[in-house]
Amino acid sequence: MKILTVSTLKRRVAPDEFASRSRIIFKLTKGLADKGHAVTLLGTGDSSVPGVEVIPIIPKAWIDLDPVENEYLRQTATLMQLSRKIVELQSNFDVIHNHTYPDFFPFIVENEIQTPMITTLHAVYDYYIDEILSQFPKTKTIALSDSYKNLMKQGKIFKTVYNGVDTSLFSFQKEKSDFLFWLGRLPKGRNKDGTFIDPKGVKTAIQLAQKTGSKLYISGPVEDIEFYKKDVEPYLNEKIQFVGNPTREQSVPFEEILKLYQGASAFLMTVNQEEPFGLVMAEAMSCGTPVIAFNKGAAPEIIKDGKTGFMVPYERGVDGLSEALEKIKTISPEDCRQHIVETFSVEKMVENYEKVYTEIT
Repeated sequence: MKILTVSTLKRRVAPDEFASRSRIIFKLTKGLADKGHAVTLLGTGDSSVPGVEVIPIIPKAWIDLDPVENEYLRQTATLMQLSRKIVELQSNFDVIHNHTYPDFFPFIVENEIQTPMITTLHAVYDYYIDEILSQFPKTKTIALSDSYKNLMKQGKIFKTVYNGVDTSLFSFQKEKSDFLFWLGRLPKGRNKDGTFIDPKGVKTAIQLAQKTGSKLYISGPVEDIEFYKKDVEPYLNEKIQFVGNPTREQSVPFEEILKLYQGASAFLMTVNQEEPFGLVMAEAMSCGTPVIAFNKGAAPEIIKDGKTGFMVPYERGVDGLSEALEKIKTISPEDCRQHIVETFSVEKMVENYEKVYTEIT
């Protein structure tokens, strides 16, 4: 099958790029190519996937381009170029798989597209995504979880396909150390009163560590340094530590992140939003590390409560997380690993997308 993968322009897609959307695009395209499909990636010139042809729209990812006066105008212009290129190239392919950021931008050319096209929705749900999906009914959309699919009130979801983890990369380790691990983004969004929104829940993770006296390692990109200075840095000490530098892109090498995943007694998923999937949970369990999570978004679909971690009712807050932590040693690392291998591997993701491609062509 000839497959055109439409990539994000925000970041490159390469073996050493670990932003979640780029990572999924890399693993999926490589997996499809390894199975004999002819895969072409439409995206940034600095992208690289073994066995995959790259057609560049821009030479480098948005985050790596030289600064300009108005980033929004440049991004919109390059997205328009991307969309026109899809129309131009479509006849060369059997199927088009869109992963663009923003996810829905190529919808504007759906009436010019004759080749079957699907769009995987990576973005967090909000009403405007729901509304825009309802206005472009021809494009088939893929949800990363049933919980995401069920949030839609107007827009229609064609299928649910779970993300997949490279289980050879996120390798198993049975022995655990006495620390918790939280990995996520500190975004720049603020509430009306000026406080930071904290959708990923880093403040809750800190509160749990304070309440239980646990050692906690925090890591992730920081979009607004003020968030870090106000809500994270004041609470750092010998037990609560930020790993890496508080920069806009993750500053910690993958090998170090992997060791934190593997060695943690528990991974914390303390989100305050409806996550479409939550790749970090699957990565942690692939390493044999149980997950303690609020029952929001896709978490109940990814975690086997009491078997690979614990689901905590969101309204129970830090108290609920603390009670789950007391039981964490009852979880078997082997069970965590086996669950991911069977259900959320890259191989399973590739297989499921192949079924979708076959259905629509």
